[in-house]
Amino acid sequence: MRTPTADRTTPAAIETSGLHKRYGTRTAVQSLDLTIPAGSVFGLIGPNGAGKTTTLRMLLDIIRPTAGIARVLGSDPRRGGPALRRRIGFVPGDLRLEGRVTGRRLLEFYAEVSGPVAAGAIEEFADRLGAELNRPVHTLSKGNKQKLGLVQAFMHRPELLVLDEPTSGLDPLVQREFLQMLREARAAGQTVLLSSHVLSEIQQAADAVAVLSGGRVVASGDVASLRLAAVRRLRVGLVDAEPARIEQELAALSQVGEVHVISGPDGSVRVTATVAGDINPVVGMLARHRIADLAVEEPDLEESVLRLYGAHTTGAPDA
Repeated sequence: MRTPTADRTTPAAIETSGLHKRYGTRTAVQSLDLTIPAGSVFGLIGPNGAGKTTTLRMLLDIIRPTAGIARVLGSDPRRGGPALRRRIGFVPGDLRLEGRVTGRRLLEFYAEVSGPVAAGAIEEFADRLGAELNRPVHTLSKGNKQKLGLVQAFMHRPELLVLDEPTSGLDPLVQREFLQMLREARAAGQTVLLSSHVLSEIQQAADAVAVLSGGRVVASGDVASLRLAAVRRLRVGLVDAEPARIEQELAALSQVGEVHVISGPDGSVRVTATVAGDINPVVGMLARHRIADLAVEEPDLEESVLRLYGAHTTGAPDA
């Protein structure tokens, strides 16, 4: 399946054709075709083991494909060398920062090898993310190390940002600032390839997405067209309700999938249900009863993908 392509006036920052990776008898990525327009934010999503990290590593020449072609910023990653890498900012999904040097010294070292970094850029991004620059790296928490990883990726304002689970370990306020940084990068003409398990992050940031499952693209397009947010979980507490009647009324609604109704010793009724599509008819039905509490939850990304595209999942693992 071919992902959304750039129009004829927009060059592609990343293109792959038939990209394939095998480890012995195990296939991690199968015949992957991607076209990511320059200046866009592209989300790569899917359940664990879908092939996301393997794909990113092949694009960066960290591992070599078994077959197929990749072009990154117009170059073959296998031949681009340091000149190509300086044009890219990368945050790996398994970021590991150690050592007794301070965060500032570590970033200054990266600045020496990553290409020109404007004066004050390190401090600017560190301040926005709340990164600790004056403490030894080995004393930092996972979240603070992740902030340093983001600063090193953004500080030289690369043409391409490749971000694998970039908000892992970050609190919500920092995640919000990160999303603003993505918007600014796109406005400045930078391209972002974002792999994430956080559905809301993809919804807010990405122009288009590809859903990977079993090492293959099983769906692609904008987030709304893929209906990834259409499946939600409803939790409600009812007072003085008849469990059998509630279950029957919910089962009669086409939007409702799996339903669990539990009676409490105090006469209360707890209802859990999955809802696909318009939730208003479901809430309207429940409103005819006395509601003690109600919550609508977005399921995690893996559940959304498996529910919508489960027929394609084959369990090919990431390396």
